[in-house]
Order: sequence, then structure tokens, then C-alpha cells
Amino acid sequence: MRAGRAGGGTRPALRGLLALLAASALLALAIQSFPGAGPCDGPRGWPRPARRPPPALLEELSRRQRDLLRLATSGGAPRGGGLGCEDLSRLSGVGVVGSGFTKLVLRAALPGAGAIALKSVHRAGRDVSRCVQRYGHPAGCRRLAGYKLLKEVTLLQRLDHPGVVKLHGQCYDNSLDPEIRVIAMLELGSPLEMIQLLQTPWEERFKICLSLVKLLFYLAHSPLGSIVLLDFQPRQFVMVDGNLKVTDMDDASTEELSCKKDNDCTLDFPAKSFVLKCTAAGKCEGLNEKKNLFNAYRYFFMYLLPHTAPSALRPFLSDILNATGDLRYGINETLGAFEKVLDLYKSGLYLQKRLPLLKEYISLKGFRTMEMQDYKCWPSYSHLGCLLSVHNAEEAAAICNSQPQCQSFIVTQQRTWTGRPLALFRSSLTDLIPDVNAVVYMKRSAASRERL
Repeated sequence: MRAGRAGGGTRPALRGLLALLAASALLALAIQSFPGAGPCDGPRGWPRPARRPPPALLEELSRRQRDLLRLATSGGAPRGGGLGCEDLSRLSGVGVVGSGFTKLVLRAALPGAGAIALKSVHRAGRDVSRCVQRYGHPAGCRRLAGYKLLKEVTLLQRLDHPGVVKLHGQCYDNSLDPEIRVIAMLELGSPLEMIQLLQTPWEERFKICLSLVKLLFYLAHSPLGSIVLLDFQPRQFVMVDGNLKVTDMDDASTEELSCKKDNDCTLDFPAKSFVLKCTAAGKCEGLNEKKNLFNAYRYFFMYLLPHTAPSALRPFLSDILNATGDLRYGINETLGAFEKVLDLYKSGLYLQKRLPLLKEYISLKGFRTMEMQDYKCWPSYSHLGCLLSVHNAEEAAAICNSQPQCQSFIVTQQRTWTGRPLALFRSSLTDLIPDVNAVVYMKRSAASRERL
């Protein structure tokens, strides 16, 4: 069976795959997928087919298929890109991006689509290797890992959010042997480097955290129900055009934990444990969203939020850290707190009232400075000098006054993702060039020295 494109023009083969996933005899499918698994191996003299997987492996296969069936029949019609098996022959520049326990990730170029990521089962990965050690059945173990990737594809077909990596298409093939061959074709991103993120301006780090909160809000209210990322790690995320996206969802779950009493709803983390409420319906209230939220706190918020934040915003950020670190906030309250910080930052209301400092500067209209190497500040948007986000020229004057090297600045036409301008701070006034749209602000004391 081969499956190619998904969407409105669904091919007969893909319709067959969806029908297969919707079949009721799931355990029978797992057994029949392996020749020789039935009661009769065929007439005497025929080649003996592959041996039957052990019962425990068949049970795991059945469990994975039930999970697939539940996902495939919920959350509306599947989405996905138009790429299919036949497009694989048009790939060029194929190279390895990385590998994990279950999957191998390749990079390739496709005419008309650009660079894409290809995910397939990592046949030599730890997931398959451990399974083979346990069950002694390589084909069955590779099939088991294939179902994991199929689950990820099924989830990506049903989730529509800027924080979820885009599915361009998929190829499904089990026509040649008992294994299922799955290749997912995805949006290509770059790995999330936390050390590199720590060196970026606070505004960019806040953007990462806000994007993550918006994603977790969506997962808590998704068409499939509340989704938890069971293996929540920074390596599950990538950056695509400066935006954070989750790319690894094979360990995601939509199941809510059942309970009889509150103690059945215990969330255990390395340094903390939390006991949540068991509802009258016998489900742990908000467990999925709060597990995601605490992991966001311990892997992202506590490192990226407070460092070099504007001083007036730090009390608000501390409230977010304390409330998410103690799970006093759910995802709704957390998103509201982040949006409040964003409003304060974009509006300039966070700025402390102070004496106007811009009057200490002379404005030179119609000029700008050349971008060249000068003194550096941290964290700067440019490696050549000191380029910082400001609300307006008044805030830029306050920053310049706080830096001994600064003698002048220009508020550039460049804008950050919040719409704030970038200001370039300079230690001298050399290399002024005409620009009718620009204004250079020079300290009056520096101008006096220039005249002397």
C-alpha cells in the first residue's frame, strides 16, 4: 500500500490508508501484516515466510494502532501539504540533519518547495535497537517505530498553529515487506540553541517565551482536546524564520489521566511535586496543560525571561516565574500575564518617570552615521557596535547617558518585532552622511569639544 498526497484531491491509495486506520479489526491487522502469522503457513514446499512476532510485541502494535485510530477519527478532516511519494525522486542535495531515538532527519531541496526536512524511522536508533533486544523481531520493531512517526503525521495533519511545524506531505509504503515505510516531509528549521539564545537581546528572548505560551494555550484547547508533550525538551523545538515551532510530536498525548482521588493526580518533577484536583468526572483537572506549563518554566522561562530585562518590568516577570514555578497559574492566566508585559513594553508605560534628558542633546537633521565598528554593548543587535531597541529618542538619550563611551546616537528606521525602533550609539561623530529621513543626536558637551 502506498499513500501520496493528502487534501481535497485524496488519491485512492491514501483513501485506502485512512480506511485501513479506521478498520475495527486492529489486532488482526497487526497479525496479518506479517506473513506466516496465521494458523497456516501455506502448502508444503512453499518458502517459509517471516516468523510471527511475539504476543507482547503484537499487543504493542495493537495499542499503537488504537491510538492512531482515535487520532485519525477525531478533530475534523486531515490537512497537510500536497507532496507525496512521487516527489521523492525530485529531491536534491540530501544530507543528514540529525537523529534521535526513533527518527532520522534529513535535509533536501525540492523544486518549487525549497529546502524541506525529511523524517523517517531511524533503523539503527535506540528505540528500534531496544525493541529488538526485547522481542528479537527486527521487522516488527521497525513497524512499531513506524507507527510512532505515523502518529506524528496524523497530529500534524490536524493541528493548525504558527507554533507547530508545517507538514508539506508524506509518503507511506508497506507494499514490499512487513515493515511500514513512512517519510514525513516537513518545514525545515534550525535547532534551538539555548546558549546562543541567552546571548540575544531580551526582547527576542521574550518573543520566544511568548510564542511558547501561545503554542501551549493552543495545545490546551486544540481540536483534539488538551495535548501534553510527554518528552518536553528544548530539542523538540526548532527556529523557522526567527519563530519558535514544535517539530517533534510523536510522544504527544491527548489522553487525560483518570483518577479516583486527588493523590492520583500527582505531577512529579525532579525538584518538585504537585497534587492536582480529581474532578467529579474522574479526570485530573488541567494535568496536561500544567505539565506543559511547568516544563516551559523550567526549560525556558527561568533562563530566558529575567536576564537583562528592563528594570521596571522585572516585578511583572518575577510574578510570572513564581506563579508558573508553583503552578498557581494555568495557561489562560499565564498568557494574560505575558500579554500585559507586552502591552507595557510596546506602549512605553514601563518607562520610569525621570527628568527629560533629550534637551542635553543637539539634533542634526538630515544626517546619519555610517554603520561601522565602534564600541560594543551587550546585548546588541549588531556585532559591529551598540545597536539597541528603544521606545523613543528620550529613552535612547537615557541609555546614551548611562554609557561612558556614548557621545551620540541615531534612531534608525529599523524595527523589531514589537514595532520599536533600533538606536545606534556611537563614541564619535565621524563619517556623517546626508539622509533626509534621519536625525543624529549629539551630546552638547561633545559638540562643544568638537568646536574647540
